[in-house]
Amino acid sequence: CDFTRKVNKLKIKTNRIISFVLEFAAGLMTAIVCFDLIPEALELTGITTVIIGIMLGIIGMIICDGIMNKTMKANNANSILKTGMIIGIGLAVHNFPEGLAIGSGFEVSTTLGLSLAIAIAIHDFPEGISIALPMKQGGMNTCKAIILTALSGVTTGVGAFFGAIIGNISTFWISISLSFAAGTMLYIISCELIPESNKMYKGRFASFGNIIGIVIGIISKII
Repeated sequence: CDFTRKVNKLKIKTNRIISFVLEFAAGLMTAIVCFDLIPEALELTGITTVIIGIMLGIIGMIICDGIMNKTMKANNANSILKTGMIIGIGLAVHNFPEGLAIGSGFEVSTTLGLSLAIAIAIHDFPEGISIALPMKQGGMNTCKAIILTALSGVTTGVGAFFGAIIGNISTFWISISLSFAAGTMLYIISCELIPESNKMYKGRFASFGNIIGIVIGIISKII
């Protein structure tokens, strides 16, 4: 009986930590969408283009989520691992327009390109944590979690490559890319992170993770 109580207590503590991490990721993504992606997209084009990009991002993630569900069920993977994979896909999509900005910035001046690259690298750090921790908690080995997290950042390099080649890219396509990334993140926040967090643990502790994620997202944007 004592052993069962100890196991249950350990499970509650573990679920509380995982829930905190998921809420942290949700808060971080909320800050990115609200203070980074959508404002920048609106500066480039009108509201209609931004809404179209957001809807395309949501539709894309619905399709991706369906494929992921089938794959995970076939491999008997748990929901927390699936959530980590979904976060990685969403942030990989988000990293592409950031890469476009870096590549285009270098075409304008080296100073602008470097400043953009440094700023994006700083706020990519907590994003990496929000991908790797759910994967690790979901049972994935450390080495594989690190590799997959690193791969989510490859799209930044791909975006920078195209940004440098094309140079002054059409503002319409940059806005669509930013809005698409915002749509993917809104889907992940609403349909994956928060529901999974509530399933794992119900309490204020997890909510603090959301608040901390938003604050860190705002600070990384200012820096």
